[in-house]
Amino acid sequence: MKPNSRLAFSLALVLCAAPLPAAVEPARVDLDYVIEKARERAEKPFHSPRADLPGVLRADHLNYDKYRLIQFRRGMALWSEEQLPVRVEFFHPGYLYEEPVRINEFTASYTQPIRFARDFFQYGEGLDIADKIPARTGYAGFKLVYELNAPGRWDELGAFLGASYYRLLGQGQRYGQSARGLALDCGEYGRPEEFPIFTDWWLGKPQPGDKTVRLFAILDSVSCVGAYEFRIAPGRTTVADIEAVLLFRRDEDIQRVDPNRKPRMTIGLAPLTSMFWFGKNSERKFDDYRLEVHDSDGMLAKMGNGEVLWRPLNNASVMRHQRFGANSLKGFGLLQRERRFSSYMDSFNYYHQVPSVWIEPAADWGEGDLHLVELSTQYEGLDNVVVFWDPRQKPQPMQPFRFAYRQSWMIEDEGALSENRVLSTRIGADGRNPRRRIIVIDFIGPKVRAVPEHNPPRAVSNCSWNASIAETLVVWNPFDQAWRVVLKFEPAPDNRDPVDLRCTLEQNGQPLAETWTYHWSPP
Repeated sequence: MKPNSRLAFSLALVLCAAPLPAAVEPARVDLDYVIEKARERAEKPFHSPRADLPGVLRADHLNYDKYRLIQFRRGMALWSEEQLPVRVEFFHPGYLYEEPVRINEFTASYTQPIRFARDFFQYGEGLDIADKIPARTGYAGFKLVYELNAPGRWDELGAFLGASYYRLLGQGQRYGQSARGLALDCGEYGRPEEFPIFTDWWLGKPQPGDKTVRLFAILDSVSCVGAYEFRIAPGRTTVADIEAVLLFRRDEDIQRVDPNRKPRMTIGLAPLTSMFWFGKNSERKFDDYRLEVHDSDGMLAKMGNGEVLWRPLNNASVMRHQRFGANSLKGFGLLQRERRFSSYMDSFNYYHQVPSVWIEPAADWGEGDLHLVELSTQYEGLDNVVVFWDPRQKPQPMQPFRFAYRQSWMIEDEGALSENRVLSTRIGADGRNPRRRIIVIDFIGPKVRAVPEHNPPRAVSNCSWNASIAETLVVWNPFDQAWRVVLKFEPAPDNRDPVDLRCTLEQNGQPLAETWTYHWSPP
């Protein structure tokens, strides 16, 4: 099969900036191919791509307003002239995106680099930088474009931009939360988080009729190098099957890069990052016209013992880092359960259409902990929620650590994850006793609705040592066809620590729905 003629033409346009054309390498690109390149990289200390960025693209020269003047020419999208099912558009490096990414195309028989081409971009008036950018610079990232919602309509399927962040979309969805390749030392007090970077990509050239997009990547960081494979199937729910191999650098290599580095405590697999400013359960009130503002309102987890946990998100006044023992975890994710526009009343950000994201391990991940990190925020522009799984057994230096999982970006299918579930959580003061708080939890679902009013279910609730459950009441909510639990608890006097609460709705000793759990923070 011959190299991409469109790509070769584009490269010819930039020979003045690139003395040598992109070299075609006969190769079979697969995960083993990328693992070998990752192993070679891991034998050396980390080299930050930021060091290779031309000065003209750095933030002190290319500010926000100037960067916005650079636009990708949509007619220059990779594979657009060949009428293939997927197209690729590129992000220009510079400003905040100071870590250039090397991008390659591959087919069944060859691979070739996609050099930086200034002809792919339109530079606004007065922005005289195009001739100063070498062809070896690379791109900030890329987006996938696909006929996702209607034939002939090319919509964004996903974007890979910044560190190891990326976002995908299913039909009828708007961008919301993000995924990451890996999270290291996330939410640890006293230690800065390490942000791995996708530094190299191989984009699989599709064939007519292909239903999946195949990508490979190298992830690089001070501590480790990773080889990643993505198989993305667009649809009503867009599904990405991800397989990865991590190789941690030897301790002496890490010390050469960062001699003050302390031992790492957390290795976050399949991390998700989202935003929660305020919602129904928020006690911190903000001066905003909207009723709720969030990309996700809760964490769902299916534990190895069969228990299903629902943890509403919270924006406390300080950072909260909660760990859940999760051996043989079956799945976890950040969900957006509130799907009514009337709950947000936002005509600019369609929070009711952002996807929930569900992670399902492809095999038993063994012993580990599920982490939920919630940062305090005063506005909606900050992604302040992270969830990931941390293996108990840490990888040894230069020993391959392999894991795989399925990632689903969904709206319509999210109800199938947990039919009998928590509908909402609301919190307020007890008017009769100001030391107490009232939490109202509504449970819905076919099993919940089937319980007759004359024989109500039982709420089993408990809390951590620094509080006490004062009262639990179960009543029927006919408006939502739900059983409502009214839970009153009282924090211990002078308590300044968060209170952990749990509640399960039972009938005849058997759970009717997922277990509600919460991390209440004192004001």
